[in-house]
Amino acid sequence: IFSIIHKNEDSGEKGNDQEGLSKAFFFLYNRNMKCEEDIMVQPLFLHSVMQEKIWGGTRLKEEFGYDIPSDHVGEFWAISAHPHGVSKVANGPYEGMGLDQLYQEHRELFGNRKEPVFPLLTKILDANDWLSVQVHPDDTYAMEHEGELGKTECWYVIAADEGSEIIYGHNAESKEELRQQIEDKNWDALLTKVPVKAGDFFYVPSGTMHAIGSGILILETQQSSDTTYRVYDFDRKDAQGNLRELHLEKSIDVLNIGEPANSHPDTVVIDDLRMTTLVASDFFTVYKWELTGKANFEKTADYSLLSVLTGEGKLTVDGKDYPIQKGSHFILPSDVESWTLEGQGLELIVSHP
Repeated sequence: IFSIIHKNEDSGEKGNDQEGLSKAFFFLYNRNMKCEEDIMVQPLFLHSVMQEKIWGGTRLKEEFGYDIPSDHVGEFWAISAHPHGVSKVANGPYEGMGLDQLYQEHRELFGNRKEPVFPLLTKILDANDWLSVQVHPDDTYAMEHEGELGKTECWYVIAADEGSEIIYGHNAESKEELRQQIEDKNWDALLTKVPVKAGDFFYVPSGTMHAIGSGILILETQQSSDTTYRVYDFDRKDAQGNLRELHLEKSIDVLNIGEPANSHPDTVVIDDLRMTTLVASDFFTVYKWELTGKANFEKTADYSLLSVLTGEGKLTVDGKDYPIQKGSHFILPSDVESWTLEGQGLELIVSHP
């Protein structure tokens, strides 16, 4: 359990709200903390992979200024060691090395954790059209049938056109009813649609029926897996004129019965920093940081993944400044014990396993 600590040196008051401020948060925060590392340590900035999709568009370029290879780019795998799209280190002594190799050869940078593969993947999705209605298996099923991790994920909605919706769950009350509704293609009765807006957050455990609707831009934090079972794909065809493959039997095997259990975000505001725990699960913990000024941090998790969604500023590690801006993604490895963030209108999504 991690706590957040606030000291008010100006007033000398401890305040009656100290207990309320001692939340289960990832980081210790102290306004007067100094970086006292004896050796140079660095964040890991990354060069990462774009993924073209039948439902993708150009919003990754329009919103973040990314160089995209076509007008149907659906995903930017911003922090990834998955073999289908490996990020490469962009700075420091490991420049040019794949994150997968770095994790295997320098586990000390990741707290010498025991996970056999880098466990998380951060991506941004541009849903120019509906994604397929789909489900992901859990670790046990995925390892047996696909040879990789299962996939629990979560979505932070960066932007959404007016009237945008997602599919989040289904209405079947048994596996038998679920199978019948799928075989009858009774999608309107089966699927649960939810309106969304910028700033919404959804926790999507393995086994959840889901789909991202058109006009939505999402930052997704997920297990490092690329296994998806399609239930329904709107009868659309690929560039060769073929219907995309469905995976109905596997989908029925792994789909949960009952409503999805979304998380309940918890927020603490201290000085210039507003920190929200979006979800804390067995697979990852995800936060949103909003900063208008300066904040000093000390790490208590083995490493962390950070994505800048708005604003610009600087990250200071071991006395060295690193400019950051909307669209920056980086890892703070285990040897980064403390750091400072400074900027106006900075909004970041932060995660750790």
